Amino acid sequence: MPIEQIRSRYGSRAAEYTEHLGSVEVTAAEDRRVIAEWAAAIHGPALDAGSGPGHWTAFLAERGVKAEGLDVVPEFVESARQRFPQLRFRLGELEALPVGDGSLGGILSWYSVIHTEPEGVPAILGEFARCLRPGGTLLLGFFDGPRIEPFDHAVVTAWFWPVEAMAEELRRAGFEILRTHARTDPGSRPHGAIRARR
Repeated sequence: MPIEQIRSRYGSRAAEYTEHLGSVEVTAAEDRRVIAEWAAAIHGPALDAGSGPGHWTAFLAERGVKAEGLDVVPEFVESARQRFPQLRFRLGELEALPVGDGSLGGILSWYSVIHTEPEGVPAILGEFARCLRPGGTLLLGFFDGPRIEPFDHAVVTAWFWPVEAMAEELRRAGFEILRTHARTDPGSRPHGAIRARR
């Protein structure tokens, strides 16, 4: 999916998205638990890569993490800056993060690679690996499915990934898999998450 199309589609619906999904309170309790548990073990600064409305960046900061957000959608970045003026949000792309080699203790990528076509995912995971210091961790959230395949997402085409298939891509990028999660809530698509160490 071209980055310009993702930027345009989300940009046109940023206000609506933020109103309905831009709060931690409307997220699944299990997601909050998984992210809080990961955050408690971070050593050093963290990046919320694909921060959207900024609510997860704020969630990390509230737990003592030196976190900043990054998103490809200008409307999300501007909204997040207004909603959380005490935090830093930058415009950027996952394939070229504006941080130095080995400079991060953690990266949260919560549903930020779901619109990336499968052949583009390894480059993003490799970029995450570049930016994490040895021992730094990544928490990756995505839609779980029996095979890698696209589906009609409310905003723009997204992809299902089997948890083990995504785990294998992470291993190829130089990560050690620490923990995997999968859940299916009534009326929603299956969710997957992987915690991995550089």
